[in-house]
Amino acid sequence: MGILSGNQQKEPLHYGEVFSLWSYLSVAKGNLANYQTMYNHAGDQDLKRFLEELAQGIKQETQEIEEILKVNGVVLPPSPPERAVANLEDIPVGARVNDPEISAGISMNISQGLVTCSQIIGQSTREDIAMLFGNFHMNKAQAGAKALRLNKEKGWLVLPPMHKKH
Repeated sequence: MGILSGNQQKEPLHYGEVFSLWSYLSVAKGNLANYQTMYNHAGDQDLKRFLEELAQGIKQETQEIEEILKVNGVVLPPSPPERAVANLEDIPVGARVNDPEISAGISMNISQGLVTCSQIIGQSTREDIAMLFGNFHMNKAQAGAKALRLNKEKGWLVLPPMHKKH
């Protein structure tokens, strides 16, 4: 039997895995608070539903990561408080984040998450950690496709200059 080829959950995490899990969890908690806040600013119902889906996904991810960190004796990062639901009309017009800005921020977070998941997969020696982030990556890729479709349907997609052959 080779090195680290037994029950993965009984194998130690290496420092890179611990740091990646902890950092990913910290950012995910911040994104959850951000999405809850942006939900209050969103006017478009499709965007609000998408924000709810993303928040549910983050809650699932954080639960899975927290379980791994706790089992391995790692102190969890602090969690920001849950955001209250507010009425869009209560937010002054000049202080509102508009729907295209919210959607662009979501798209950026998804693309950053894809890169992060790939990095964690690449550095993992524990197969269960690599598989976990493989699942997260797949979910983010699907969310990215939804975001792209939403941006196209709503006219929120800002295109770079298009290359045309002459």
